Amino acid sequence: MALLTPANGTKKTTSKTVFRNTTRCLKLTEDEARLVDEVATAKGVPRSEWMRDVILRELRSEPAPDASLAEILGVRLLLVNVLRPLAAGQNLSLEAFDKLLDQISSLKHELAGKLLAEGRR
Repeated sequence: MALLTPANGTKKTTSKTVFRNTTRCLKLTEDEARLVDEVATAKGVPRSEWMRDVILRELRSEPAPDASLAEILGVRLLLVNVLRPLAAGQNLSLEAFDKLLDQISSLKHELAGKLLAEGRR
């Protein structure tokens, strides 16, 4: 007769289908190690499982475009599109300038994302 049965809720059944046989190591300070232990304990998972989940989640996620990159691209687009007509002796109307600002506002984040995607290749 089994002492631990599913009826009393103390028997844990797991089926491990993934065999992990590669190890990677890292060094932490005492404070960092304590923080890792505290977070894993608070989540109710073993430290190694928590660390693996965090690392794999980071590796699988798409990096969010940096907002500062989008702003820098926006300023660059503004300068290029304003200075070129001025250098050619053309005037830029207020309506054209406002339209340009609207276009840049809608394009800068898309361009930043494309630039980051190209950098990852």
